[in-house]
Amino acid sequence: MNKPPIRVSTISQAHKLRELPPPSHPFISIIETSEIKSVPNISVVLDFYMISIKRNCNTLSYGQQKYDFDEGVMSFVAPNQIISGQDHDSDTRPVGWILLVHPDFFWGTPLAKKIKKYDYFGYAVNEALFLSQKEEAIINAIGENIKLECNSNIDQFSQDIIISHLETFLNYAERFYQRQFITRKITNHQLLDRLDKLLSDYFNSDDLALKGLPTVQYISDNLNISSKYLGSMLKQLTGLTTQQHIHEKLIAKAKEKLSLTEMSVSEIAYGLGFEHLQSFSKLFKAKTKLTPMEFRDSFN
Repeated sequence: MNKPPIRVSTISQAHKLRELPPPSHPFISIIETSEIKSVPNISVVLDFYMISIKRNCNTLSYGQQKYDFDEGVMSFVAPNQIISGQDHDSDTRPVGWILLVHPDFFWGTPLAKKIKKYDYFGYAVNEALFLSQKEEAIINAIGENIKLECNSNIDQFSQDIIISHLETFLNYAERFYQRQFITRKITNHQLLDRLDKLLSDYFNSDDLALKGLPTVQYISDNLNISSKYLGSMLKQLTGLTTQQHIHEKLIAKAKEKLSLTEMSVSEIAYGLGFEHLQSFSKLFKAKTKLTPMEFRDSFN
């Protein structure tokens, strides 16, 4: 049987788990991967944020594809997410650094609330952020500033200065993710094609009447990416959320049935997975500015 994940509550425990000296600051630490003697092959749940930037991570998974990529790769883990360690020998171990930040460090600062708005903490590891050399240099420079401040004597200015660096760091990551959605057009447009096929197959099957509309989680599970990443990518490329894509497909199917069949509006609504006719009519009018009957009459 698989062992349950180990909960790591503090930065100090994380250092101990990786056979490192105690951290200079109880709530924040930057660890060079070269300092880590071993990475135990275990699953852990962290009570803090973990951001890593690594190099030499060849043939990393990205969505459903693999890429040879020897430049900087960033991943973001939020508290209560399960991550797994894997042993590496000295020749294959990635190089880079890891930033650990406990939520208590943000207490009483605007970042305590704002950090929850960075959707990339909800992305899976295989939806990591790939950095150009210029982007990597920017991230490393900010990381050096954070590390320098963490290793200095703690005073009344320390927290504000580090928080400022962290916010800049996170904002750059947000910018670079948006760039990634645009520059990886082939991959993302393939994902859009798969989304369109998945929705078309679902709407042309019996699942619609039996199970109702597909959920965002159903869509992301079948595309093998996180719902947050899917939503962010779609919003950037199309301006629509995943739910709006589902509704667009629904309205297209409803228009097809209203214009090409003699089914009643009630039959169409129930066939599209609605329990109540009023809910279908309300959504249809919100999307088309017409009631279902007004749309049908426009063809006569």
